[in-house]
Amino acid sequence: MFKKIILGSFFLFSLHNQAQEGTASAYSAHGIGEIKFKGTAENRSMGGMSVLNDSININIQNPAALTSLKLSSLTVGGTFAFSDLVSGSVAEKTQRTTVDYFAMAFPAGKLVVSLGLYPYTSIGYKIDNVANGLNTRAIGSGGLNRSFVAAGYQLNKKFSVGAEFNYDFGKFEKQAVVSNSENANGTFEKKTGQLSGTNFKLSTYFKTKIAKYDLVSSVYYLMPLSLTSDYKVNQGVFSTLNGTETNSTDPRFNVENRLNLRNQAVLSFGSGVGLDKKWYVGFESQFRSAGDLMQGTVAGADLNPYFEASSKIILGGYYTPKYNSYTNYLSRVTYRAGVRYENSGLVIKGESIKDKAFTLGLGLPFGNGFSNLNFGVEFGKKGTTVNGLLQENYTNLSVGLTFSDRWFVKRKYD
Repeated sequence: MFKKIILGSFFLFSLHNQAQEGTASAYSAHGIGEIKFKGTAENRSMGGMSVLNDSININIQNPAALTSLKLSSLTVGGTFAFSDLVSGSVAEKTQRTTVDYFAMAFPAGKLVVSLGLYPYTSIGYKIDNVANGLNTRAIGSGGLNRSFVAAGYQLNKKFSVGAEFNYDFGKFEKQAVVSNSENANGTFEKKTGQLSGTNFKLSTYFKTKIAKYDLVSSVYYLMPLSLTSDYKVNQGVFSTLNGTETNSTDPRFNVENRLNLRNQAVLSFGSGVGLDKKWYVGFESQFRSAGDLMQGTVAGADLNPYFEASSKIILGGYYTPKYNSYTNYLSRVTYRAGVRYENSGLVIKGESIKDKAFTLGLGLPFGNGFSNLNFGVEFGKKGTTVNGLLQENYTNLSVGLTFSDRWFVKRKYD
């Protein structure tokens, strides 16, 4: 029965992830889409912290940190996202519900193995523009899903290493149409494609004690993602009366091709200090190379987009009053908070797109006391209204559920 639950959850996650639009951001029009947060609800509630010593929650960001896990675990989570999109005097509201991750982990002595699936990038936008009598609409959807297998190995009491293999797969569709009120026909350009690729992550994790306090530090390196893109580009005309499309017969406007792309490499390092099962405060810095993913930008928009090297700074932590209290449930609740400042790497009209957020969260134990229900809220702002660009004021409500127990204990009695 337990195997059926796992396989069924994995299958449903895959189906939902293929269908969902994980973003409503106009910035997802560029490259392979908006990079989604990789991590659980509890990590997200601490600003996205991956340098963390946690014995009951899976760390899907840092494979070397898996060695802190003491119990077999299964975790799944999702987000309710609300955004106010502001550009000049124009404002719109959007909302999305997404499944964010599904993962399992199994400790076996000094080795811990984890596997799972989550959305890596998301494309989802609809941009309308009226200028010089022309109506331009750009629409896009799709994105990449990432499946992973990770392992952490504890070399000694203080030092662990980890590795992760990722396989990415997905599809996208981007379309731009141009029309005017004086003509019964308009023109369109449609780009569709399939994406797939692999990469690796290597990490180290160090933990020691200074007096009674735990000091942890970690470094990980995510190698550039090598992507293959099989895509088609079709151009033609469409009727503004009934929407019928007619592809051009000119082979110059109907193209099938394959691209080999290279995503950004990521280097991250961080450190933190805390008291075991009581509190923790840490920081983390990430640096990302530029990559070469500027493909299929929005047709008809003079935005001059490109990617530059980017960075991210995180500060976060948690506090648990008394994890083993038998008389006061609120003392066993984990309280989390964090801040994040990020240069996304996307540059439009000469403006670097920044993303900054403040996070809060709660971890509610249930059942055997090791399983938990996690809630988080993220208040953030992405982009700018300078040069007619778009500012996204967003609120993300995250929910994560983790089941932790000793799954593979041989019974002494039947």
